[in-house]
Amino acid sequence: MSRARLLLLCPGQGDQHPDMFKLARTSATASALADRLLNGADLDGDIYANRIAQPLIVAATLSMWEAIRDVAPPPALVAGYSIGELSAHGVAGAITPEQAVALAARRAQLMDDCQHAAPGQALLTITGLPLASASTLAATHGYHVSIETGEDTCIAGGPAAQAAQLQQAIEAVGARSKRLPVEVASHTSYMQSAVEPFAQALNATPFQPPQAPVLAGIDAAAVSDKARAVDTLSRQLSEKIRWLSCMDAAAEAGVTVALELGPGAALSRMLQNRHPHIATRSVADFRTLDGIRKWLERACES
Repeated sequence: MSRARLLLLCPGQGDQHPDMFKLARTSATASALADRLLNGADLDGDIYANRIAQPLIVAATLSMWEAIRDVAPPPALVAGYSIGELSAHGVAGAITPEQAVALAARRAQLMDDCQHAAPGQALLTITGLPLASASTLAATHGYHVSIETGEDTCIAGGPAAQAAQLQQAIEAVGARSKRLPVEVASHTSYMQSAVEPFAQALNATPFQPPQAPVLAGIDAAAVSDKARAVDTLSRQLSEKIRWLSCMDAAAEAGVTVALELGPGAALSRMLQNRHPHIATRSVADFRTLDGIRKWLERACES
């Protein structure tokens, strides 16, 4: 009997591409699901625009899970990064794929409304500064840490007009920074007015008991009921994502195998670097669904 404990990782925005449904579509059931979820969406359009990207990423993640769920062991835990946390509740079976995509579209609309109400927002990376120092330095330029990704790496959001000055200050102390191609300061107070309406949308959505707990980005605690899901999914719009803590919580929960459902491989790389004892891959590493199945079998037997 295998003692493997599988973690499924659901990515956020950044690595989407026009072929992100290609592998999942080699499964007939997953292809049919993708057709329903995409509903004629144009994959050659602006797939980085918030209103298009968020539903697309959720649809791609859930289509991939549909393609491999019959060959994967039941997950012990599911975790998602930013919009990926909504995908995670879909993967866990708490909401249907259709509900997840509809909620993603609503989430994106509410965030865009916040951006239109306070234009001139930006996100940038800070690398090479301890989190406390990065937070202090960012605050002097009106920025807030939005995602903690490592002991000395994070993403900060704030006014675009101050981005260049903050980057100069970061470089002046020997650290590095990169401006992200995003105009929405997600997971900061800029998104506060989206929290309550998104909580209302979540409350209006029927939830089922999940087949596995989902890690909440804001506190890395396991979520297994609707009330906590509504609270954590809505609050994460305007509160910091503690992804570093989520990775540590997965390790503490005894996870032995982790698979990122794509698109991309950013989460699997981060987890591999943080906890190299966990056998970690992304579906993006494979050319066929059979390759994923064989790797899962080997990883879960070791």
